[in-house]
Amino acid sequence: MVEPPKWLAVVDLVHRGPWWRNHGIFMLNLCLALPLLTAAINGFDSSVLNGLMILPDWETYFHHPGGITIGFMTSAQNIGALLALPIAPFISDGLGRRRALFVGSTIMLAGVAMQSTTTGVPEFIAARGIIGFGLNTALNAAPLLISELAYPTQRGQITAMYNSIWYLGSVLAAWACYAVYASQEQSSWAWRIPSVVQAAPSLLQMVVVWFVPESPRWLISRGRIDEARRILAKYHANGSDVLDPLVAFEVAQIQQALRIERDLAKSISYLSLFSTPGNRKRMRIVIAIALFSQWSGNGLVSYYINLVLEGVGVDNAGTRSQINGALQIFNFIVAINASLLVERVGRRKLFLASNIGMLISFCMWTLTTALWNTDNNKSAGKATIFLIFVFYLSYDLAYTPLLVVYSIEILPFNIRAKGFAVMNLVVCLSLAFNQFVNPVALDRISWHYYIVYCIWLFFELAFVYKFVIETRCRTLEETAALFDGDQPAMELQQLGNEAATHTLNEIQSQQLRSRLDAHARANMDKMRKSDPSLDRTESLASSASSAV
Repeated sequence: MVEPPKWLAVVDLVHRGPWWRNHGIFMLNLCLALPLLTAAINGFDSSVLNGLMILPDWETYFHHPGGITIGFMTSAQNIGALLALPIAPFISDGLGRRRALFVGSTIMLAGVAMQSTTTGVPEFIAARGIIGFGLNTALNAAPLLISELAYPTQRGQITAMYNSIWYLGSVLAAWACYAVYASQEQSSWAWRIPSVVQAAPSLLQMVVVWFVPESPRWLISRGRIDEARRILAKYHANGSDVLDPLVAFEVAQIQQALRIERDLAKSISYLSLFSTPGNRKRMRIVIAIALFSQWSGNGLVSYYINLVLEGVGVDNAGTRSQINGALQIFNFIVAINASLLVERVGRRKLFLASNIGMLISFCMWTLTTALWNTDNNKSAGKATIFLIFVFYLSYDLAYTPLLVVYSIEILPFNIRAKGFAVMNLVVCLSLAFNQFVNPVALDRISWHYYIVYCIWLFFELAFVYKFVIETRCRTLEETAALFDGDQPAMELQQLGNEAATHTLNEIQSQQLRSRLDAHARANMDKMRKSDPSLDRTESLASSASSAV
């Protein structure tokens, strides 16, 4: 019998070859497309107002809003998201990831219906708030379900792809707004149509989410271990026996991780996020990258591209819409490709490359904007548009694909939903600040405001260099344990190794017994052929046994 390896890792047990040839992984990734859709919904909902504000029909209908009114209309979604943040983790942990996704989609659908039929500014603001509340409920559950259910060797790429798909929704929002602008509707339907389009993906999620398996980690935390084993066997072991070595490895690590987490924090609350040295290290990074994801200068273009382009002489609304649409397509392509690099290149290298690129390109962007505003330099104005694309190329290398995946993977299961909610809280607060301060600052001090971001980007680079660590090529449990010292990580690896080795030994023993039985039957057949009396003896023995 061939001895199993002395020290097994998850890479020794996973499927080799193209994933689409493995039926279990193929079906799993098909299921994961639905929670991935949540990011696209977020991209559409967050970007559609940016596109609507370019439309003359929208401005006319709402009587050319400006100042505080625009601030409230833009930030209403984030205010609704903030109200959902304390509640969303309890829904995800209490009801499960799937049910939380359903609840969020239902609330979003109600908000979209209200936005599509609004008759005034107050109703529009209320609708945006409801959309934000439902969206954040779904946003808390969807990435948790993806990261906890994805195949081990694909978890990093698929979870990174989650945030990158944000741009798919943003692309649809930008070009939907341009399409109605180009059609010259000259009615309220010019801006209501993009709002109606928002309803389709939420409705799809409400119906199809019940065909997606629940998170095995959530099931095990609720004592439903057999159900978790069946899901892992069906999707990770291609429908084979629940005693597959990979299934045994994963279940053993999840159970051990939950035990370690319970020992570290007897009762789980928001205070648990900062109750241990390891958790404080995690939250320092989670809060920082959440802040950096919105305060790197990207908020200027994401929500006020109208003002930014006007600031460099692009006055035509159609041209601004085309630039906005092209930028979102560019962002989507870069972010998806960056998602595929997270396991090859590594998280830390992508973060460093992203921050260095943003610092250089934003400083150049500031210079060209200054030249346009002070000297009316048309070449500098055109260069600014090019540099916006270069800046987003750098931003999309890390902060689009890694914000969600890195935050989730460094958080242990018991605080994952709450820690992720804090990350979303920081994002929402940063967005709210940007949405109120950016238009005022641009109006008051024009391009001088960009200098603040140049200084801040230097600080970001220094923080990333000092604190962000590499996490690639580890299971979710092993990654989360990195911040608690070497012992917990070693215990997880050892326990997973022991469970997989035991299962391999059992399988090999069964195979050996089967071979011995087959060998014995073959020898008996040979003996029968050489001595026919053996058949009569066995027949008499069988008859005597039946009589007794």
